Amino acid sequence: MKLNIAVLAGDGIGPEIMKQALDVTKAVSKKYGHDLSYKEAIVGACAIDEVGDPYPAATHEICMQSDAVLFGAIGSPKYDNNPNAKVRPEQGLLSMRKQLGLYGNIRPVSTFPSLIHKSPLRADLVDGADFMCIRELTGGMYFGRPQGRSEDGNTAYDTCIYTREEIERVLHLAYKYAGQRRKKVTVVDKANVIATSRLWRQIAQEISPQYPDIETEYLFVDNAAMRIIQWPKSFDVLVTENMFGDILTDEASVITGSMGMLPSASIGLHTSLFEPIHGSYPQAAGKDIANPLAMILSVALMFEYAFNLKEEGTLIREAVNASLDAGVVTEDIADGGKAYKLSEVGAWIVDYINK
Repeated sequence: MKLNIAVLAGDGIGPEIMKQALDVTKAVSKKYGHDLSYKEAIVGACAIDEVGDPYPAATHEICMQSDAVLFGAIGSPKYDNNPNAKVRPEQGLLSMRKQLGLYGNIRPVSTFPSLIHKSPLRADLVDGADFMCIRELTGGMYFGRPQGRSEDGNTAYDTCIYTREEIERVLHLAYKYAGQRRKKVTVVDKANVIATSRLWRQIAQEISPQYPDIETEYLFVDNAAMRIIQWPKSFDVLVTENMFGDILTDEASVITGSMGMLPSASIGLHTSLFEPIHGSYPQAAGKDIANPLAMILSVALMFEYAFNLKEEGTLIREAVNASLDAGVVTEDIADGGKAYKLSEVGAWIVDYINK
């Protein structure tokens, strides 16, 4: 199969973890006889520094011409610490989501047996937890207008807007994946307070009868946050709006033991994007110490979701699990044992794939 990929390493540890992801992609492509081609492009703080735009038109064109986008991370202290900056790296991410039509972010949340002891929750609560968070990406306060601050700097405002089309397409996505899993959808909102949440619940109630074999439950976002901690194994597919999803998915990621272990996929109208859920971790940039596994697992999602190549994705996950079992891990999950360098972990996984 012809695999045409856009590679956006981004900022911080992005270039380092992306190198390992590309090495894995090349190894898997060679093993299965795929014709791999890729183009690299700039995004985020490095793009601002180079051309003044966090998501340049040239980068967008490369993404549009590709079958999938591998994305590293965005963010830099240079901009985080400057509240008056007119252009920010994160604006590039929002622009990319909007222009590529990345309407649904999929974050699988599952535990790794060798890491259960690192979870902040009791082992009996998280052992066997396996659910999927689906976050709407192109609506809500992230994109709502008007938005701004008063001239005296003492007042700020954001607007939360959702349309029927935005809600329907992400709900259908949730039901699609629930149908392939354990057939349960949890719709998370704040319908007792927020008008857009009432629209979410109304539309969910209209759509759910189209999926009679799938159980639908409704939770307010505060209750959902408690349930993720108290009973994570009760979820199968959780779907929610942009802001709630931003918060809940980070909460869910931590219960697995390390944020550096979880990949994500953003399903798009044009080109889908695959990325680790962690940030740019600028403190570790260039030190060869960051955890590359979430980025490598994002490659597994790319093979499965973008190209429908299930066997290739399974092999990558098998290699990652083998590295965990063998203790070939970076310092964040070494747990007192030997800590391997980022590049050493990536090389070990490539060697496993090549066997």
